[in-house]
Amino acid sequence: MTAFEIGLTGIGAFFLLLAMRVPIAIAMSIVGLIGGAAINGWATTLFVVGDLPFAATFPYGLSVVPLFVLMGTLALHTGLSRNLYDAGSAAFGSCRGGLSMGTIAACAGFGAICGSSLATAATMGQISIGEMRGRGYDSALSAATVAAGGTLGVLIPPSIILVIYAILAEQSIGRLFVAAIIPGLLATVLYMSAIWATARLKPALFPAAADRVPLVQRLQLALSAWPVVVVFGVVLGGLFAGLFSPTEAASVGVVGVTLIAALRGRLHRAAILRSARESASLTGMIFFILIGAALFNSFIETTQIAQALTDWVHDSAPSRVQVILGIVVLYIVLGCFMDSVSMIFLTMPFVFPVVLSYEIDAIWFGILLLSVVEIGLITPPVGMNLFVVKGAAPDLSMRDLYRAVTPFLLADCIRITLIILIPGLSLYLVHLMYGP
Repeated sequence: MTAFEIGLTGIGAFFLLLAMRVPIAIAMSIVGLIGGAAINGWATTLFVVGDLPFAATFPYGLSVVPLFVLMGTLALHTGLSRNLYDAGSAAFGSCRGGLSMGTIAACAGFGAICGSSLATAATMGQISIGEMRGRGYDSALSAATVAAGGTLGVLIPPSIILVIYAILAEQSIGRLFVAAIIPGLLATVLYMSAIWATARLKPALFPAAADRVPLVQRLQLALSAWPVVVVFGVVLGGLFAGLFSPTEAASVGVVGVTLIAALRGRLHRAAILRSARESASLTGMIFFILIGAALFNSFIETTQIAQALTDWVHDSAPSRVQVILGIVVLYIVLGCFMDSVSMIFLTMPFVFPVVLSYEIDAIWFGILLLSVVEIGLITPPVGMNLFVVKGAAPDLSMRDLYRAVTPFLLADCIRITLIILIPGLSLYLVHLMYGP
């Protein structure tokens, strides 16, 4: 067999392992090792393997991952998420569907200090689903609201997946964070608009509008969420002003959340231990996938499949728009079966060379990629966020959740269309702050 044929066989074996529910890190490692040995021999492959795990996890930029994860888990276990939900529900709760809109706002705020979609969905699911159902909101729509709102944790900076993309694509983390601000706010507005439209079209899914919360009480609840605003402002403001690097910004965020929790008397030993344990677990998972991806990518590079794919695309002579639409469709399909982190690690060796060959802006593409990856988090049959919220509402069927999430998927399609048609949504702030 030629190296190319071995490569195709290896890719088939990889998807077979995934179908057998082998964790993606292990599947990539197995295929990378055996495939590399089939082409280069075991002596060469083991020599390469001795260095790859270190090289994959050594980049300094990856140090932001455990720090941002720790910042999010500390915010969760010290009660900052509850303050966000109370503030959001008070701001929007007086109109039909307002509590769902407040949940979206709270998810956006928590995503700004968490950076993880699953953590945002899990946290807000525990707080808000029971609250909405208790006030007469449709059960499936309540859970779907949290699942969709959780995806904002991926896009609104700081985002763990944006950091991973920056490392893999060798792009500036700071520029990607800046580029994600407007699309993140757009996603929040479109999700709220989806709820508003659903409330008009299907009012039976929502209770009647509640009495307006007095202004003084709304101000008090808004002030209770000031820690999130302060942490978000200091982290991103310091980045934009050039006061510190992304890693230093993450460190400042961790210290800020810790100090606020301590001042409020919520920094207990149990909260610290749970935060540290969950941060170590999630960071270990990400780094394990990094090592597996390094082994798999080394094998793929040896087979020249990525170069063959790039040549095939150019020989087919599609336009840039056709290439972009093809990539979007690819990720939407993959999102039905894989989680977001796995998709990015698996596809970057194939997709990114094509992106560069068409001179597509890597920062803009990163935001588009992340926006499409979000859709995979709430699409059947995998839809990781849907499974997370079902844990908070076990009586719901997945079929009802798939139905209820449809308005948010339509909002996502509108957002992706706007990002493609108006690149300035992603690049305006980047050019404003860093220059063309």
